[in-house]
Amino acid sequence: MKRLFDVLLGLALAPLAIVACLTAAIPITLEAKASPLFFQTRLGRRERPFRLLKLRTMHVATPNAASHEVGSSSILVTGRLLRRLKIDELPQIWNVLNGTMSFVGPRPGLPNQVELTEARRRHGVFDLVPGITGLAQIRGIDMSVPEKLALIDKDYSSPWSLVRDLRIIWATASGAGSGDAASGLHER
Repeated sequence: MKRLFDVLLGLALAPLAIVACLTAAIPITLEAKASPLFFQTRLGRRERPFRLLKLRTMHVATPNAASHEVGSSSILVTGRLLRRLKIDELPQIWNVLNGTMSFVGPRPGLPNQVELTEARRRHGVFDLVPGITGLAQIRGIDMSVPEKLALIDKDYSSPWSLVRDLRIIWATASGAGSGDAASGLHER
């Protein structure tokens, strides 16, 4: 049922996401002088690497690191708005449709986030399909606290509930959480 929900919601949102992404692509391209799309290898279910698709919000020379490790100086002016409105995440609908992600689940980490990977391994988080949003995001917990994050991610592993997923999606869309780790708007 969860996969069916993801596909139906993804198909319903895809036209709006395409329009929003095309609109955002122009200022991103002008400011970054690079492709507006950004691909990054992340760890998915069963620790399988996959290519996560996002709109570019950081300068091209930004190191391949977690948001909390790069800092606000790496964010494009356009990127600040896109991140605040969560528009940069819209291309991940493609990842949902191709099955590498779900709308709700643990945010996928980078392969170089060793502490997070080990904590998630210990708590069985890699049994879950990663999500665009999840419990940790609406509770304001980012990847800078790997053990705490893995425990919250594990909380999501109880039997799937459409109502719970809809609540998490609604909370994310309405601004729950503590902000953007890269922009320094979060609390620990």
